[in-house]
Amino acid sequence: MAFSTAAPVDLPTRIGIELCGQFGHGLRMRAVGNELASRLTRTVHALDLANRALPLDRAHDEEEDLARLLIAAAWYQVCARSAFGFTYTPLFLTALENPDTFTLDRLLRLPHPDLVTDVVAQLHQAADGPLADLRARTRPADCIPGPTFPGTRVTADADLIADGLLIDFKSARKPRGLPQSDAWQLLGYLLLDDADRYTIDTVGFYLTRSGVLATWPVEEYLTLLGACRRDLTELRSVFHQLLASCQADAEPLTPTDQTSVQRLLQRLAPVAAPGHCPTCTQPLPDTAQRRTYCTPRCRSREQTLRNKGLLPEAPTPAVPIQRTTNPRPPREG
Repeated sequence: MAFSTAAPVDLPTRIGIELCGQFGHGLRMRAVGNELASRLTRTVHALDLANRALPLDRAHDEEEDLARLLIAAAWYQVCARSAFGFTYTPLFLTALENPDTFTLDRLLRLPHPDLVTDVVAQLHQAADGPLADLRARTRPADCIPGPTFPGTRVTADADLIADGLLIDFKSARKPRGLPQSDAWQLLGYLLLDDADRYTIDTVGFYLTRSGVLATWPVEEYLTLLGACRRDLTELRSVFHQLLASCQADAEPLTPTDQTSVQRLLQRLAPVAAPGHCPTCTQPLPDTAQRRTYCTPRCRSREQTLRNKGLLPEAPTPAVPIQRTTNPRPPREG
């Protein structure tokens, strides 16, 4: 919201407030959720969070109050993402225990002080780092909080797009390693924008505990992930065909389902043109030595991709990459 206050209450929170009405005492939780949404909206606008003439952070007591509001909103988000998980939130447990005393003030007293302190500390960490610099270089009109991807079969909401930069915020306790699933998640957001609605040209992660902003141009990111197709429009088209033919998040249950998925993957598998690497389909380096693969990594990946049905069935002859070596100088004496 320091980038844009266009959506003080994001879509998952609004959905969660509405859905919680289906639980026991849910109408009370929904009423409190609507009060929370109103308070959060007023607070965000009163603090003028997206004003570039003001610093990214506000006074400590104002940040603590905002943190409590956002933690409570996050509990409603859980209802939108996992109904089972929602039943374990302090919000649900408190409302279930005594619905008559469940009010907005009661809800805002639930977050543990250590949790509030931790959230505020991450905000102060961002105030003097690369995220603040990015904020200063952008305008609110060029920033999209919580972008969604209508028209797709997957319900997804990213974190932020700032002037063509898609950012995913990560608050891992140990931020040194990046799980593979996070890399795929960012790629998924990029591919879901098949109409290029957001004109994304760069992607990245902001690590809230270390204050690191790591970004890559889209083409470089696809290269790092070893994407066979580097043309973003083509890759999005194939991804759209995949989603149109498979139910998201559903594992094949029968041999027939598995065969159908395998055939689909084989149909969508890219075919390398002559003079191109059979694994990544990119042009082979123009060298004096004959090459079958552009890099040793592609050579080692080919069989794995083929076993998963991600490459055409016909195997590629395993021709080793020849490396040039400096001849040893003649011995003296």
